[in-house]
Amino acid sequence: MKLIYFLLIFFVIACAPDKLPADLLIKNATIYTLDKEFSKASALVVKDGKILEIGLKPELELKYNIKKTYDAKGNTVVPGLIDAHAHLYGLGLGLQNVDLVGTKSFDEVLGKLVAFQEEKQLPYIIGRGWDQNKWENKSFPTKKMLDSLFPDTPVALRRIDGHALLVNSKALELAGITGKTRVKGGEILLENGEPTGILIDNPMELVNKTFPHITEEVSINALLEAEKIAFKYGLTTVDDAGLDRNIIELIDALQKQGKFKLRMYTMISNSPENMDYYLKKGIYKTERLNVRSFKVYADGALGSRGAAMRAPYNDMPGHYGALITPADSLDYLAEKLAASEFQMNTHAIGDSANISVLRAYKKALEGQTDRRWRVEHAQIISQEGFDYFPDDNNILPSVQPTHATSDMYWAEDRVGAERMKGAYAYKTLLEKAGKIALGTDFPVEHVNPMYTFHSAVARQDLKNYPEDGFQMKDALTREEALRGMTIWAAFFNFEEDEKGSIEVGKFADFTILDKDIMEVEANEIPNTKVVATFINGELVYEVE
Repeated sequence: MKLIYFLLIFFVIACAPDKLPADLLIKNATIYTLDKEFSKASALVVKDGKILEIGLKPELELKYNIKKTYDAKGNTVVPGLIDAHAHLYGLGLGLQNVDLVGTKSFDEVLGKLVAFQEEKQLPYIIGRGWDQNKWENKSFPTKKMLDSLFPDTPVALRRIDGHALLVNSKALELAGITGKTRVKGGEILLENGEPTGILIDNPMELVNKTFPHITEEVSINALLEAEKIAFKYGLTTVDDAGLDRNIIELIDALQKQGKFKLRMYTMISNSPENMDYYLKKGIYKTERLNVRSFKVYADGALGSRGAAMRAPYNDMPGHYGALITPADSLDYLAEKLAASEFQMNTHAIGDSANISVLRAYKKALEGQTDRRWRVEHAQIISQEGFDYFPDDNNILPSVQPTHATSDMYWAEDRVGAERMKGAYAYKTLLEKAGKIALGTDFPVEHVNPMYTFHSAVARQDLKNYPEDGFQMKDALTREEALRGMTIWAAFFNFEEDEKGSIEVGKFADFTILDKDIMEVEANEIPNTKVVATFINGELVYEVE
C-alpha cells in the first residue's frame, strides 16, 4: 500500500510543472500544529517568513525547490512559545546588577554584595532576587548590616517579586525618606519610629527616582542580552508587562534595524505621560511589535504581604495589604480605556484587588464584546469573583503556573485554608473564561517555559514535590497548557490570525524540543531542552 502511495506521488509530480520555490523545509519531525483539531504532521515548508504547507516529508520534498533543509531528527516541533507575562527589559537590566536569586540567607546576600562592589566599585549598588521565605529566618531583613558594610554608598535590593525593597540609610537619605514619610498604596516599615529599610510597593518609587541615569547604551545591551536568553528557551514572543515610551520606541528602532528579532507584545506602563501620548497616537503594530495595552497595578505581592486582602492575613492579624491603585481610580482608568481601543491589563494578587478589578472591568465594558481585558496573575479569587469571567472574551485570566509551585510552601500560612480554595485556580479560571494564557513573570521566576508547562500540569516543583501535586483540581491538561503558551496567548494579544499555531499563512515561528512534552513522564518535562528556535523561518538559536 505504501509503495502504491509513493508511486502515485511520483506520478503526480512528474506530470506537474516545475517545482515551486520555497525557502525552508523542516523534516523528520513530530509537529504539534495547535490547530483546532490538535493535529500532527512530520514536515513543513516555509516561504517569505510564512508557513507555506504542512504535511509529510516525501510529498513536500518532491513538490518544492527548497533552499535550506533542517532535519529535526525525530524531535518535537511546537509553535513558537509565547510568554504571556514577563519583564524582558527588566531581566536585561538585572544582568547589569547584583543577582540575588536563590540566596539561602541574608548572610549570603551580604557576601554577594561585598564581592560585587569589590569588583565593580559602583556609586550605587542595585540588586534583585532575595526572598526571605526561602531563608531559615523568614523575617524581613533590615538596613543594619547594610549600613555597617556600606555607610557611604547607597544600596537598594529589590525582593524577588519586585514589590518590596531593602535599602540602607544612605539610600533613604537620598530619597528623603524618614519615619514621618507617608505614601499611599504601600508601606514604610518602622521600628521605634524609624525606617527599618524595608519599603513595600509605592514608597519604592521615591528610591527609584534617585538611581543613576540609565543610558541608551545600557538599555540596548539589556534588551539584546535578554533576547539571547529568550531564544535559548524557545521563546519567539514575549509580553513585556510594563514599559515606558522610550524603551518601546527603542525596541521598535532596533527591530527595524534588524538588530532585535524577538517579537514583543508591550504593555505600556500606566503613567499620565504614557497615557496622554498613546491614547492620542492609538494602537501601534508592526510584524514584530504590538503596542495595544496599558499595565496597571491593583496591589502588591503575597510574599511581601502587599497583596490586598478582603480579610486580614492569617499570619499577621489586622494587616490587609494595600491597593496600589484605589478602587475609584481603577474605575476611572477602566472607563477611560473602555472608550479607546486599548486593553487594560491589571496586576491583581489578593482577593480584594481581584474583585475590585473585576467589578471595574465589568462596569466599564458593559455593552461591549471581545475586548480581551486581562487580569494579570488572578491569583487569589473569592468564589463570587470567578463568575466575572464569562465566556465572551471580555475579561480573561493571564496566569503564571510557577507562582503556584513557588508559593505553595507558605501561601496557606498567609491566607488560610478557606481562601486557598480560590488560589492559583487555573482549571477553574479556564472553565469560566474558555481560555487562559500562561507566562512566567520572569525575572520573578525562571525564564524556562518548560518549568511553566510542568507546573501547570503536574503542579510540582523541580524536586517533584508534593508527590500527588499541589491542589490538583486546578491542574491543566497538557493540551490546555500548550495552548496557553501558544494559540491562547496569541489570542490574548489579538494575534491569533498570525501566530500561535503552525498553520498555512501564519508566521514561521516554531520551537524544536529534544523531548515530546505531550508524551514523556511528567518528571522529565523540566529536563526538556530547546534544540532550535525559528522566527520568520530564520534560525535564531541552535543548541551547540
